Parts: sequence; structure tokens; C-alpha cells
Amino acid sequence: MSNSDFPSTYQPQKISKLDYFYDQPGTTPGQLHLSADAAPADLVLIDYDRDRATRATITNPTEIREYLRTHTVSWIDVLGLGNMATWDALSPIFNLHRMLVEDIVNVPQRPKVEHYQDQLLVIAIMVVLNPGRTGFSKEQVSLVLGKNYLLTVQEEPEEDCFHGVRQRIEIDRGIIRTQGADYLAYCLLDAIVDGYFPVLEYYGELIEALEEEVMVHPDRSTLEKIYKIRRELLTIRRAIWPQRDALNSLIRDGSDLISSEVQVYLRDCYDHTIQVMDMVETYRELATGLMDVYLSAVSNKMNEIMKLLTVVSAIFIPLTFVAGVYGMNFDRAKSPLNMPELGWYWGYPFCLALMLIIGSSLVFFFWKRGWFKSSM
Repeated sequence: MSNSDFPSTYQPQKISKLDYFYDQPGTTPGQLHLSADAAPADLVLIDYDRDRATRATITNPTEIREYLRTHTVSWIDVLGLGNMATWDALSPIFNLHRMLVEDIVNVPQRPKVEHYQDQLLVIAIMVVLNPGRTGFSKEQVSLVLGKNYLLTVQEEPEEDCFHGVRQRIEIDRGIIRTQGADYLAYCLLDAIVDGYFPVLEYYGELIEALEEEVMVHPDRSTLEKIYKIRRELLTIRRAIWPQRDALNSLIRDGSDLISSEVQVYLRDCYDHTIQVMDMVETYRELATGLMDVYLSAVSNKMNEIMKLLTVVSAIFIPLTFVAGVYGMNFDRAKSPLNMPELGWYWGYPFCLALMLIIGSSLVFFFWKRGWFKSSM
């Protein structure tokens, strides 16, 4: 294929909203795909040590250099992916590798851990319940751990699950202000993983409500709800599965930037990912079971209809036979054997009584066999 076969302007490709970002074959590594009209990201700095904690909004990224020169822990939270000017300013301050910035900006990436010189990149997927409990939103969170700082980049600036960590820093609750930046990274990762539990609790309630709906009055909308839950649980599974592997590799391989004490906490965080995986698999099995129950309920309902129609047909078949026999137009004058009942004085009442007796007998027989009882 010649170069002329390629479009003149590169467009980043995505398989679907469930899959990860990928470049076109032959693309130069390290390209940043940001919208030309993207707004600059908001920078929020939290700087703390044992004695104090400071929170400030950074308008000029060069201000961060002053905090990085101290021995305090600096948490720089980048809200939004920003534009090229944002990363042109941040990259030299933190000495960010071009490939590291590419993983941060070109979303979504698969959760992973990357080791760079004097830095550690951790990419995670955060899920947050939407307002009004109408599903969840999913976004990428990137953590760049340095010696005494932590740079976090959130794909969406609106909502996150870091409120508890910020509060613990501000009011000095727990041991977070006595620890380093590696412990802060653990706290954020733990908050991300724990954020899956409210979402799964929400889906547990949905499945419980659907169980009753499937048994009482299943319809087409019930099937659509089950299918939607299965797809959304698959999205959660695809987010937490590589996240578990990333934490496992971080625990197994270790890093000079993570102390042995924080390694113990990371193992607890890894255990939480296992619990999330178990819950996701359990709910997916329940949703699959609901699908089977729905299909069985629909099949049983159809069987009930077919059974009723069969009973009605079985009652009217002999009656139709009697009416058909006496509806034949044989000439009685030609032969005394041609339907002599037509000349009886009580012939018509006799025929009706016979049909009534046959029909009533069949109804009684079917009733005794329990064919009129619904199995639903």
C-alpha cells in the first residue's frame, strides 16, 4: 500500500466504547491526540507534611517547581486531559517521557504499570455511580509517582471518588500525613477499587428487582433490561480484570519508589480487586440465569396457551363430527337407511342433547386430569 492510500489527516481510531485506544499501523510513537479546541486542564495542588496541609488552585504550572523542591508531599491533580499547552508546560516540570504522556492523553488505555527513570506510571479505570443512580460513568485515571510527589490525571473533571482521601489530608485523619507519596498513591488506588462496590451494589438491587419481574409478568422490556445489565457488567469486568493484573505486577515486581510497608497495603488493595471480580462474576451468572428463567417463563406461557387451545379443540372435534354427520344431504325417499333420525319427532332435541352430553363429559374428564390448572 502506498503512502497516497492513507488519509492526509490522522484520525485516532476506537473499536467501540468498550475497547481501548489503538493507533493506525505505522503511526509514529509518542503522538498526542488532543482536540484542537480543547480547554486547558484545571490544576489542583495539595501539599502536606506532618504539621500542615495546603490546598491551592494552580494557574501557572511553573509554580509547581517551588513545591517540588521541598521535602513535603505534593499531590498535583490534573482535572481533564487539557490541551497541548498544558502538557508542554507540565512535561519539563516533571521530566515526563513522551511515551508516558501518550499513555495519559490517548484514552482509553488498558490498566497497567509502567516503570520509567525515577517515575512510576499506574493507569487505572475509575467507575462512579451517576446522580440519581441511573447507571455509572467510567473514566481513566493516570498516576505518576515520583520521589516526593504524585501527579494524577483524570479524564473527566466532574466527579471522582477521591473525596475521602482529600478530607483525610485536610483534617489529618489516619496516618496519611505521616507517610510519603507512595502511600498517597496507594490511598487513591484503594479509593478507585472501592468505588466499584457501590456500583455493584446498585446492580445487585437491579437483579433482585428483575427476579420478581421475570417470575410475575415478564415482557419484552424485561429481556432488554437483562441484556443491558449483562453488557454493563461486562464493561465493569473488562475494567477491573486488567486492573487486578496491574496491581499484582506492582506487588510482584516492586519499585524503588514504593516502600515495603506500602507493599503490604497494596496487597490488601489487590484482595479488594479479587472481591470485585467475584461479585462481577456472580452477578453475571445471575443475569445469565435470569435470561434462562425469562425464556422458560415465556415458553411456559406459550405452552399454557397451546394447552388451552388444544383442550378447546378436543372438546369441539366430536361436536363438529356430529354436526357434520347430520349435515349430509342424503335423500330419505331413496332409501330407509338414509339418516332415519331426520324423521324422528324428537330428532333435533336428541342431537343437541347428545352434543351437550359429549361436550360436558370431555370438560369433566379434562378437569379431573387437571388440564385446566395453570402451571405459571
